Amino acid sequence: MVAQSTIADRGNYFGPTDFPLAVRRVQTTSEHAPSHPHDLTEIEHSHDFCELVIVTQGSAMHMLEGTAFPVTAGDVFLLQGHQKHYFYDRANLDLINIMYDPEKIDLPENELRRMPGYCAMFMLEPSYRRQHRFASRLHLKRVPLARVERLAQEMEKECENEEPGKEVALRAKLMELMVYLARAYSSTDTTEAHALLRVGNVIGALENDFSKDWKLDELLSIAHMSRSNLMRVFRKATGQTPIEYLVRLRIQKAMDMLRNTNLSITEIALEVGFNDSNYFTRQFRRILGESPRTFRQNKA
Repeated sequence: MVAQSTIADRGNYFGPTDFPLAVRRVQTTSEHAPSHPHDLTEIEHSHDFCELVIVTQGSAMHMLEGTAFPVTAGDVFLLQGHQKHYFYDRANLDLINIMYDPEKIDLPENELRRMPGYCAMFMLEPSYRRQHRFASRLHLKRVPLARVERLAQEMEKECENEEPGKEVALRAKLMELMVYLARAYSSTDTTEAHALLRVGNVIGALENDFSKDWKLDELLSIAHMSRSNLMRVFRKATGQTPIEYLVRLRIQKAMDMLRNTNLSITEIALEVGFNDSNYFTRQFRRILGESPRTFRQNKA
């Protein structure tokens, strides 16, 4: 039975800690009793953090933003937050929900985005879920699902302990899980997943060689897509064109170098891929609202 939509309070899952990562299990009983004090499985809700859903047993219908998708054991998918959803018609459904705020646990996003599978599963698939009718999801067979469940269990145990190093261990285990899932997604054999992986290959290429003088034709060749199709899919996934994504990636790298090296502005511009230091300064100011020199002085 669906109740009125609600917003999940992150305090109920993360507690007072400044490290927002939690693991919760959901098990379906004959009475559909809540699995934990703040179980919203059958209540339409949204939240402002990510939720990685691992279906370990059974099946159900998942209502997401007004569209219903069938889920079954082996399905793994990401809810990026601010999306209304709930499960219904549960049949022995067991879930593991890994809830986390990527902005506050300092994940190495640039390194993760070097993997096409990560880009496809964690960046692209959530945006294309409705269009693909959930066909681009990751579905694991029994052995890899057992491996994922074991990693989640290790995270669950770490969450329950209050030992020194808990945050470091949880971050490391989450990254191990993400890498494993990204590699598994790269082996997915559905047509829809392959389409997302092609765009993931483009993002990965830019992340791996951001200083290269990329031409659009090279990116089209990597993606095996038409210009209009690549532009549409890339913008839907990232909010930017490939070239704008590259410029912002270079600026991000330049920010790190301005903070941590004594290289000149011109040297940094060349190092990150700008052939013209004046153009670099204009782009830096456009994106950050200040010059590279001012940024370095303020961060000193």
